[in-house]
Amino acid sequence: MGIGHGAVSALADGRPVRWGVMGTANIAAAAVMPAIRATDGCEIAAVASRDGERARRFAEDHGVAGAHGSYDALLADDEIDAVYVPLPNALHREWAIRAAEAGKHVLCEKPLALNAAECIEMQAAADRAGVVLMEAFMYRFHPRIEALIRHVAGGAIGEAATIDATFTFRVKNPKNIRLSPDLGGGSLMDVGCYCVNFARTVFGAEPTHASAVTVETPTGVDGRLHGYLEFPGGRVAHLTSSLLDERREYCVVGGTEGHLTVADTFLPGTAPTEIVHFAGRSEVDRLRFGGVDEYQLMVSHFADCVRAGTAPRYTAGDAAATLRAIAALRESAAGAGTPVAVQQENT
Repeated sequence: MGIGHGAVSALADGRPVRWGVMGTANIAAAAVMPAIRATDGCEIAAVASRDGERARRFAEDHGVAGAHGSYDALLADDEIDAVYVPLPNALHREWAIRAAEAGKHVLCEKPLALNAAECIEMQAAADRAGVVLMEAFMYRFHPRIEALIRHVAGGAIGEAATIDATFTFRVKNPKNIRLSPDLGGGSLMDVGCYCVNFARTVFGAEPTHASAVTVETPTGVDGRLHGYLEFPGGRVAHLTSSLLDERREYCVVGGTEGHLTVADTFLPGTAPTEIVHFAGRSEVDRLRFGGVDEYQLMVSHFADCVRAGTAPRYTAGDAAATLRAIAALRESAAGAGTPVAVQQENT
């Protein structure tokens, strides 16, 4: 049975998908919990923390009825159908597998795991339990990204040849978990994973080779990374990720007959957005899109899969492919930028 293709148990009685939130991370309160509440047929039933008092305060502050003083207690709650896991990267595998074994559907923050092997293990657990497992790369559900993929595939810029993808912001707190090697930190795992996933998604292919150089933080994680991914047909993606620099977030897709620019690619907020189409220096068109909540669109897709008992659009196999490219970038950086072959799924 292939990864992400196990039989999923549908939510039979048509009742709302009842969510549990595992942890009190900022991303949960600021983005995903509001998205769950905005999605028809979804409700937040409980939150959990390793600190019972913290869980109680968080639940009270955010209008959630249930609060648990451990993640295990959340998973033992029969009122929970699905869990959202915003824990540090190094904890994703353990708690996604435990959640699946407890019969809970799992929406897990990106990157799904620390490496491809963990993704495969997580999906196997989900398949055995008949639950949905999905990585929370919300940007892919934005209509602008969906339109970009169609335009590139349809030849709007001729033969797509290059991608430039940048995502940077400055982490000022030295105790931030993004700077912890033990928790799976570093710029590549935090924001660079978006750039890698974007390149794979837009090209619709897997990279064959990777090269990268990094600047390390005092904690030993990559604070800044400049990387290249080589794709079949001579296509190349240039990636920049950083936790040391000012906020920058944009992508450019270049082809033989034009290029497309996408500002605020991954986190555009809920304001209207656009893709600007150029041919050389001349602007050809502006494709405009109304404001949406990409988190809500992601939650809605996940909830539809839970209710229908179907696999999500993006499986753990896709997450594993992103992490194979990340592993090659990291290996290259450790070797002073020497190109490294990207392991493929069947090798």
